[in-house]
Amino acid sequence: METIGSHGLRDQEALWSAFLAMVEGVVVAVEQGVQALCEGRLELVGQVGDAEERSDREEHRIEAECLRILALYEPVASDLRRLATILKVSRDCERIADRADRIARRARKLATRFGGAIETPEGLHPMALDVLAMVHEARALLEAHDADRARALIAADQAVDRQYRQVRRAIQGRIVDQADSLEAWLQYLGAARNLERIADHAAEIARMIVYLDEGHFPGVRG
Repeated sequence: METIGSHGLRDQEALWSAFLAMVEGVVVAVEQGVQALCEGRLELVGQVGDAEERSDREEHRIEAECLRILALYEPVASDLRRLATILKVSRDCERIADRADRIARRARKLATRFGGAIETPEGLHPMALDVLAMVHEARALLEAHDADRARALIAADQAVDRQYRQVRRAIQGRIVDQADSLEAWLQYLGAARNLERIADHAAEIARMIVYLDEGHFPGVRG
């Protein structure tokens, strides 16, 4: 069995670089999904779908490389924490990309079936921008390793949860008043739900950053 050394460190650095590239691609996918929803940029919908497929392939490739490094070098301490972070965050990123794809496809359905005739529910666009900001911050923290900023990002998820509840109530009111447009409101509700789930995944990434930096999860000391 090889001990961790120059080869192991080189493999870990190459894996980390591939992992960050995957994360960056997912951030772009969320940006494009939000643009499709908020700005009607339907030409981006296909690009979001392509990014989702790439993220799925990359997540599997990164997982396999993590397992290879674990088996070959048996890393410990900070090296082990970094591999655990890569495994968990790559899964969260794949799920974020999937949610971004769903948002983009819902935006396309809203545009093609209703042609802008249905007013966007109040609060949806600000919520989308706040979720996008969370994703950007999560990406930045993977390099900054700032546990305090990560805790702030975890707290930001609660604000998005409140926004989601407000948007959901607004949509429910529209459904009562404009039942003939039920399909449109359900598309908007689905988009809001996917945004809320993206925020949840960004918060999970922040928890892993605290673990990477401090060796424990927020609120858990051992």
